[in-house]
Amino acid sequence: MRNKILNSAIILVAVTLLSVLAFYVKDGATADSVAVLRTTGMTCGSCSNKITAALGGLKGVVATEVDVNGGWVIVGYDPSALKPEALAEKVKVAGFESNVHQVLTPEQFRQIAGRSIGQKKGAGAGCGSGGCGGPDGCGMNRQTTEKEK
Repeated sequence: MRNKILNSAIILVAVTLLSVLAFYVKDGATADSVAVLRTTGMTCGSCSNKITAALGGLKGVVATEVDVNGGWVIVGYDPSALKPEALAEKVKVAGFESNVHQVLTPEQFRQIAGRSIGQKKGAGAGCGSGGCGGPDGCGMNRQTTEKEK
């Protein structure tokens, strides 16, 4: 009888714990697209934080990177939940001029940047230093050649 009560209590605690944890698990959105936004008016880290907070509140945004010096906002997002124009509009509402410069697949971004969206950059490898794959900042400003089309 005592074992039955103990087993029931353990099961009840386990079910309760799993139920509570289920509410804290974030929906597993994936970054199936990467939007590169040309953004002006950013002057400091506070601007970066404001943009990151604004975009982070949108359902479907997985990762946000802001290069204040280069004028780029790079957003990994789920295209079934958001359009890239909605991302630029959210940045505008936060107080910065922003337009969609380019939309990439995660693989295209990896080829240009040498890393995945949201992955930490190496020391000194920020967009302004050309560490993202190109001498023109983060490599996103490069023109597509006929051969690549």
